[in-house]
Amino acid sequence: MLFNSIEFAIFLPIVFLLYWFPLKNQLKGQNLLLLAASYVFYGWWDYRFLTLIAFSSVLDYFVGIKIHQAKEAIWRKFFLYLSIFVNLGFLGFFKYYNFFATSFADAFTLLGQPLEVERLNIILPIGISFYTFQTLSYSIDIYKKKLLPSKDFISFAAFVSFFPQLVAGPIERATNLLPQFAKKRTFDYNSAVDGLRQILWGLFKKVVIADNCAIYANQIFNNYLDYSGSTLVLGTVFFAFQIYGDFSGYSDMAIGTARLFGFKLMRNFAFPYFSRDIAEFWRRWHISLTIWFRDYLYIPLGGSKGGTLNKIRNTFIIFLVSGFWHGANWTFIVWGFLNACYFLPLMLLNKNKTHTDIVAAGRWFPSLLEFFQILTTFSLNCVAWVFFRSDSIPRAGVYIRRVLTPELFTLPKVLPTGLLCLILFFILIEWVGREKEHPLEFSPSTSTTIGLRWGIYLTLILFILYFGALKQEFIYFQF
Repeated sequence: MLFNSIEFAIFLPIVFLLYWFPLKNQLKGQNLLLLAASYVFYGWWDYRFLTLIAFSSVLDYFVGIKIHQAKEAIWRKFFLYLSIFVNLGFLGFFKYYNFFATSFADAFTLLGQPLEVERLNIILPIGISFYTFQTLSYSIDIYKKKLLPSKDFISFAAFVSFFPQLVAGPIERATNLLPQFAKKRTFDYNSAVDGLRQILWGLFKKVVIADNCAIYANQIFNNYLDYSGSTLVLGTVFFAFQIYGDFSGYSDMAIGTARLFGFKLMRNFAFPYFSRDIAEFWRRWHISLTIWFRDYLYIPLGGSKGGTLNKIRNTFIIFLVSGFWHGANWTFIVWGFLNACYFLPLMLLNKNKTHTDIVAAGRWFPSLLEFFQILTTFSLNCVAWVFFRSDSIPRAGVYIRRVLTPELFTLPKVLPTGLLCLILFFILIEWVGREKEHPLEFSPSTSTTIGLRWGIYLTLILFILYFGALKQEFIYFQF
């Protein structure tokens, strides 16, 4: 079921009303409803894969208990490795089997020994990369004694399958989300209203910005040999806003929906395209994944401790694994490699934490230096996005080479002025609201007039109705 669908527009109010009226003050009943609703939500896409979520839930529920009960270190490790092996095994089979099989055959072909391998017609379960990492965090945190195992299977299963963030995050840590299923939740009007605002903003980003940018990004990337360098640059910019509007739009809708039910999910995006360097960008882009890799991979490897070679090694590992997490294609690995190359000089010069504040805080406009830094960081990201979007490394290479021609300084052949105006409007709203959790966040005591607020809401709704293309899947469903 898609957030931007008629089915969800019917599904959400029904679950909301049942949750807060017949089941008010009934914690177990509310958790059971959320579990059932989450399975309906996920099963709407393909009910067959509900068995994967159910199996992972049962496995990690009992594994968590066994890790906690085990007296000897060898048994604690056994049950932890069992969880890691099974969960990553499912992820590896569904997502990476064909990639490894094909790469293995290609390697033999390069050595002069052609090898035929059978590719499997595997359907990738939506969200498996997200809920796999979520359940792994539970087992690992119990092993590290940061969390006690849940003794309520219903609340644990609801945590694993919580429908707002089930298929595309944020990737919640068990230490943050699971305890929220164990305590009584009361309806907070102001929080729910702000959740609705965040849903509205996320829906605007998805159906107006991302889906319209996708039309031109697909047209240009699919026919890149027919276009000038300036048009190819514009295509990359369209893809940059497509993937940001699509993915952050989903996160906004997920966070806003969770707030309707009394849950607080972690922030997943913090206006990343206003970053002044790549290190700041990665503190603001897909925050839940960045923190997950930091805590469960980067720090266990030694982090930034040790010698320079260790720092370089760990930096490349974290970015290459992040790239591979996104998809079974060498293009994602190159994307991760480029980001590691961008990040490394900052880390080696101890400048990776230079920009931890909000850009131009308390000011309307950035300085010339800040503007140049933002533009440079965005440009570096666009180069990396070419590999992320391309089907293969050679195609990405040709795309970039065609940009670096004299035609780069000509007028683009594809110039949708209406969409460019929408993007500028979008940037303006995000810039004005960059010091908030989301641009439509208004506190009860805000000086913003009711008329202005409703003017903004109605404008966004009209844009959604006029420009929106409903029922378009989210780009991160494929990851």
